Amino acid sequence: MIPLDRNSPIALGDQIELRLRELIAGRQLPPGARLMSIRQLASSLAVSPNTVVGAYDRLVASGLIDARGTSGYFVCEPRGGMSQLPDAAALEAGEEQEGVWLAQQANDQRSGVLLASSGALPPSWLADAMPASVVQRALARSTAGLASRCPPQGLPELREQIALLMRGQGLAVDAGRILTTYGGTHAIDLICRAFLRPGDTVLVEDPGYFLMFERLRQEGLRVVPIARRPDGLDLAELEAACRLHRPRLLFIQTVLHNPTGWSSSAANLHQVLVIARQHGLLIAEDDVQGHFHPGHATRLAALSGLDGVIYYSSFCKALSPALRTGYVAADPALLKALLREKIYAVLTGAALNEWVLLEILLAGRLRKHLERLQARLLQARTLSARQLGEAGIAMDHPGEGGLFLWGQVPEGVDMNLLLQDAYRNKILLVGGPTFSSTGQAPRHLRFNVVFSQQPRLADYLRERLQAVAESSALLRRLPGGSASPAQSGNSV
Repeated sequence: MIPLDRNSPIALGDQIELRLRELIAGRQLPPGARLMSIRQLASSLAVSPNTVVGAYDRLVASGLIDARGTSGYFVCEPRGGMSQLPDAAALEAGEEQEGVWLAQQANDQRSGVLLASSGALPPSWLADAMPASVVQRALARSTAGLASRCPPQGLPELREQIALLMRGQGLAVDAGRILTTYGGTHAIDLICRAFLRPGDTVLVEDPGYFLMFERLRQEGLRVVPIARRPDGLDLAELEAACRLHRPRLLFIQTVLHNPTGWSSSAANLHQVLVIARQHGLLIAEDDVQGHFHPGHATRLAALSGLDGVIYYSSFCKALSPALRTGYVAADPALLKALLREKIYAVLTGAALNEWVLLEILLAGRLRKHLERLQARLLQARTLSARQLGEAGIAMDHPGEGGLFLWGQVPEGVDMNLLLQDAYRNKILLVGGPTFSSTGQAPRHLRFNVVFSQQPRLADYLRERLQAVAESSALLRRLPGGSASPAQSGNSV
């Protein structure tokens, strides 16, 4: 039940605590369940009783388990107040899921909710990447300690390490062409501030990053969607949009696209560059998911040498959301405009975050950590795809790796009712229209391959989708009866 890695830098007691938290959050240890006694668990795991005592004490302090004297330790009922589910007004019948609300749910990580459509890894998958000792060594490296200031462009030593990492991906850059950010979302904000003005036309992928669409509209920008295919953008649509709308900028995610998990082919990306250069189109390439790619992916920044391409990525998803550190690479003239906007917006970065990240990169921890993540993600994808397929979800081109699967529910399913019902059952699912600037993909769902491994999700979907199928079959047997999608969907 609690596998221990004795070669991990994470203390054994911390591993026990993390695993128990996962089991409680996933309700594999439901409220009221009795835990093994301290001696029983210590004996079964071949650790000292004090190791288990420490783990249990921290869980008691967190309110997750309760010590009942000689009776032992028991899983607590969910507490009131902040730990309860919030008002789900955004999921009322007939209403679509709202992007900001979804982002809040994914990051609040309330106990007991299965984040089946989350865009992030569970904390336990990242725990070994940044042990506490890294922070101490990072502070020792800085001569001013916690009084350190950070240059607005980012620590020069950190930018050099990021450049080295990018050169390993085939992107020929130096530290002078890199700017640190507070993550990918911050990079998007800087690009909008630096290069777009109200009334400009911006091209986006459809489906695509769900928080971007409204962000662009709030700036008074005209958003024009370009269909995303398994091998990349629809080139005919891109060419037509450039001729008709004279867009200023294109946002594109070429590697392990969110939400589909697809990666663009080299041939497709070459044609995107040709079209962009013909029409003077600036490209912003999002590579936030690129760290999860298990092989050598092709990127626009590499093909173009950063000519007309602004590249941005982040360490938040693959390494540590606590550091909130990302980076932008661009031609010097473009980078100066981005640096100016960063100074206007936040002045500079967080020195502590950047020193810690520098220590991780210098210690060589990132490469091994990413290799482990990629291997685990491939295993999770295989299991999740199989379980979801058996539950009735059809996969559109499962992709080659990464965090996401893009699945389709059968005809006749009322997606809004399914999403609401899932949430009432403490399963957070996100429908395809949320990822579309025009509400397309009404039968699709984004699945996080890590959380979607849990049998609880497949069991739920199998039951609900089977109910829809049976309802449709019944309606078809009625005299003159032909089930419409709306009718059959009411059975969800």
